[in-house]
Amino acid sequence: MNSNNHEPITLAITGASGAPYALRLLECLVAAERTVYVMVSQAAQVVFATETDLKLPSAPQKAQAYLTELFKAKEGQIQVFGREQWFAPVASGSGRNGPMVVCPCSTGTLSAIATGASNNLIERAADVAIKEKRSLIMVLRETPFSPIHLENMLKLANMGVTIMPASPGFYHEPTSIDDLVDFMVARILNHLNIDQALMPYWGD
Repeated sequence: MNSNNHEPITLAITGASGAPYALRLLECLVAAERTVYVMVSQAAQVVFATETDLKLPSAPQKAQAYLTELFKAKEGQIQVFGREQWFAPVASGSGRNGPMVVCPCSTGTLSAIATGASNNLIERAADVAIKEKRSLIMVLRETPFSPIHLENMLKLANMGVTIMPASPGFYHEPTSIDDLVDFMVARILNHLNIDQALMPYWGD
């Protein structure tokens, strides 16, 4: 089930609740020896400070050093890009890019991507993924969904985007929050065709 290990994976972290999903996913991608392009929105910085004990720096280079140390990544394995770093690989279809995951994905980011706004690097990277027909997974974290949210999700789904609300299941009998986080991260990894041992595959 291994995907092309030479393809970098883009991880955009936006301002919805769900920082633990993003951190666990990044940890697993590093463990799978994947190069990860990371972008963090301003709102996500606030969420990190609210939902975790981490002090993630806002400057991209400092954030890159921080995450590299946190997850014991190899040098250059985690690359953090700023919101207006337009020469980043993810800003162009001619860049060396692979799948993209927006996790967690706010409904504001959902709306911007659905309309092709491209006002910052996260939105532009998603726009590139769609136009280049690359895998784009959006992990929405909102409830309830309004008709606007649903219309935007349907619009993107019809373009081939994978809409994956952060809705962990309970059939694996979770006993901790970590178990619920791992459920969602396992589903994301499955869609990225990356082997995972967080959750047994159905039928195994």
